[in-house]
Amino acid sequence: MASNKNRFSSAPSTSLLPWLGIATIVILLDQITKITIAKTFAYGQAKAITSFFNLTLVYNKGAAFSFLASESGWQRYLFTGLGIVAALAIVVMLKRHAGQRLFCWALALILGGAIGNVIDRLLYGHVIDFLDFYLPGWHFPAFNVADSAICVGAALFILDELRRVNR
Repeated sequence: MASNKNRFSSAPSTSLLPWLGIATIVILLDQITKITIAKTFAYGQAKAITSFFNLTLVYNKGAAFSFLASESGWQRYLFTGLGIVAALAIVVMLKRHAGQRLFCWALALILGGAIGNVIDRLLYGHVIDFLDFYLPGWHFPAFNVADSAICVGAALFILDELRRVNR
């Protein structure tokens, strides 16, 4: 009976599986949307969805905001390597802190986004971007589901740190 009591206790889980599951969902959503856009659109083609949002197929050989995109190609290997190292470090942190829900949500989203973009770099040599927001006279760089997950994860990480500091 003691083992059943432990199984149903309200203590936080220390399992890595829920967090890897969240990361996997992000990877799947990211890859499905990228494949769909890549098969539906020609490079550079845009489809207006609203007065401030297009779906547009573009490639990013660099990092965020096309940082180093115009370099000769070495950046593909640098950003792939950084993504892999970051993913491994995140898995270690998830294992160590699996019971800290907000922190692990942040890490799981960042992990899924990082792996989603690493997959693109390995398969295509660039990241597929397609979410294009703009206002008259201003265009935000196109991004994708992986980038969105990384940004939301980073915001959750900051929120978690602010909550921890205020305790």
